[in-house]
Amino acid sequence: MRLWRQLWERWRPRRPQPPEHLRRGRLGEDAALRELVATGMKFLAANYRSRHGEIDLILREDDCLVFVEVKTRSSEEWTRPAAAVDARKRRLLSLTAEDYLRQLPDRRVKSRFDVVEVLLSAGDVREIRHLVNAFPSDTRPLRRR
Repeated sequence: MRLWRQLWERWRPRRPQPPEHLRRGRLGEDAALRELVATGMKFLAANYRSRHGEIDLILREDDCLVFVEVKTRSSEEWTRPAAAVDARKRRLLSLTAEDYLRQLPDRRVKSRFDVVEVLLSAGDVREIRHLVNAFPSDTRPLRRR
């Protein structure tokens, strides 16, 4: 029996570890969610996907839906993490939010877009910055590249 167990442990299929950038992203999203819920927001969804893209977190603060993009970085040497949310990304987030709002019985709900910057140091969360109402909605049709 012991020999079989040893052979099984050696040859059993192993799940590959996700790439480092995905692990960092997950760590950042988890830290951002804890921080936002601690401020009184109510968690609704994570990693909401539509044909336009993905929204990292969706929360509710009072009567307002909050669509959150989380940017996790291990350094700020070049730019702030929020700078990665460029015009194209903002448009994709806006269109994805519209897809989410279409699923609601009453689409006339207040909403806003926030960005949460998570800074890591040696694999641990060093700092979290919440940028409230970081950009306005932009639902113009996408142009093909």
